[in-house]
Amino acid sequence: MAYWLMKSEPDSFSIDDLRSAGQAPWDGVRNYQARNFMRNMQPRDSFLFYHSSCKPPGIAGIGEIVSEPYPDRAALDPENPYHDAKASEDRLPWVAVNVTLSKKFPTLLALADIKQLNGLDGLPLLHKGNRLSVMPVTPQQWAILTAAT
Repeated sequence: MAYWLMKSEPDSFSIDDLRSAGQAPWDGVRNYQARNFMRNMQPRDSFLFYHSSCKPPGIAGIGEIVSEPYPDRAALDPENPYHDAKASEDRLPWVAVNVTLSKKFPTLLALADIKQLNGLDGLPLLHKGNRLSVMPVTPQQWAILTAAT
């Protein structure tokens, strides 16, 4: 089992939206490095659901990957905000996975609080300029972050 941190803007798709949906596709990732991480996801992997581009940003809960990666067909839909004009049926570089909610935290673990935790030096989220929406989390980092909630 692997661990991940996956970012979403709560006004687009929040942890409460996932709770309401029960299961939903995690799609719209348009960064090649983040896409490559998603290609490595497997059912039963867990992820930290991170609310980004909000005040305050932070980890809202835990989700689970429930499908193998599959082609992200949202890239082909011109009406979709994640449409990729360069994508085609023959060349569809993007992937999605289906996810479900495991646990919503009683309070958000804010980024400011995450930065104060010891043992997270290698966490990509804390690297200045990191804009990835999907990133790996080591078992040690996972243990530190989930214990802090």
